Amino acid sequence: MEVYLDNAATTKPRKEVIENMLKALENQYANPSSLHKKGVEVEKEIKKIRKTVAKALGCNDKEIIFTSSGTEANNLAIKGIADAYKRSGNHIITSKIEHKSVLNTFTELEEKGFEVTYLDVDSKGFISIDELKKSIKDNTILVSIMHVNNEVGSIQPIKEMSKVIKNINSKILFHVDGIQSFGKIKINLKDIQIDSFSISGHKIHGPKGIGALYIKKGTKINPLLSGGSQEMGIRSGTENVPGIYGLGEAVRLSTEEIDNNIENLKKLRDYFIDSFENEVEGGHITSEKSDVFAPHIINVAFPGVRSEIMLHSLEQDGIYVSSGSACSSKRKGFSHVLEAINMKDDLIDSSLRFSLSYINTKDEIDYAIEKAKEYYISLKRIIKR
Repeated sequence: MEVYLDNAATTKPRKEVIENMLKALENQYANPSSLHKKGVEVEKEIKKIRKTVAKALGCNDKEIIFTSSGTEANNLAIKGIADAYKRSGNHIITSKIEHKSVLNTFTELEEKGFEVTYLDVDSKGFISIDELKKSIKDNTILVSIMHVNNEVGSIQPIKEMSKVIKNINSKILFHVDGIQSFGKIKINLKDIQIDSFSISGHKIHGPKGIGALYIKKGTKINPLLSGGSQEMGIRSGTENVPGIYGLGEAVRLSTEEIDNNIENLKKLRDYFIDSFENEVEGGHITSEKSDVFAPHIINVAFPGVRSEIMLHSLEQDGIYVSSGSACSSKRKGFSHVLEAINMKDDLIDSSLRFSLSYINTKDEIDYAIEKAKEYYISLKRIIKR
């Protein structure tokens, strides 16, 4: 039996997504910038897809820019805004549990002379609104906060945060990394004062190598790339047409099924947590059965057994999980997220992330928990010898 429980790292592309991509590869392969009939045909399709993404986010289609990934979307927003508004100030704010595509970008900006405030989080991975409020200065130009944490699943109150930021200074730009929330949490950008919001195709059963960035009308962003005038002059380079076609279909399906998917994910998450607590004696769970935690991310620990050992043990039985974020799990050292929530070293060293999708079932959860329990008991015996 194969059980894929690493959906926060990437998801399996849906058949409809693959079919749409094949249409671009086999038939509608022209450059959308070309003036001939085939080019115009592709351009029109991309415009439709841009409207599909905009509708899913609750914004205008002219506010959507296609990128090569969620990482590029984050970089484009943060670096582009910082560079465009640097004459107004040099203070920028983020949190200690952001994805590396945000944290490393802030480190680069810090090295270039920007003043950075890294907000603390509590033991569950939540930012204090009061600390955010206190951190804002007269020279603050940008705040960047992730919506859902990719390791523990904490959902930041971005609507409340946006009100705090804009009430203090309406000129401060607010970027939200929405890569782990889009498709799993309902969001309407019309209701929130956000200036930029990033998404990624391969987190919602779309293809890898494609993402999108919402940029609120009137927001200045300096491009990272020099070239042609694609993507309204903000992101040069011939568009990844198959990727955009795939993203469009993934967004369409995700939007149509979001209510049902969220409900099912919550049920699966709660079932997993209950089963883990009942079956895995001595195990530890960071995530909770709560609406303030994402419905698809569960962080657990097997104290006394290193995460890599448990991961590869489960892999032998066709169960695929992750030790922390997939983008950093191959690097040595503890998870910066788990360190930031002040988790004990032995728990950090034994933590695994189980992440769910609409394709998962209760039978798969039962199988994964059963095998995790068996390996945990046997591995602890071996280690104690």
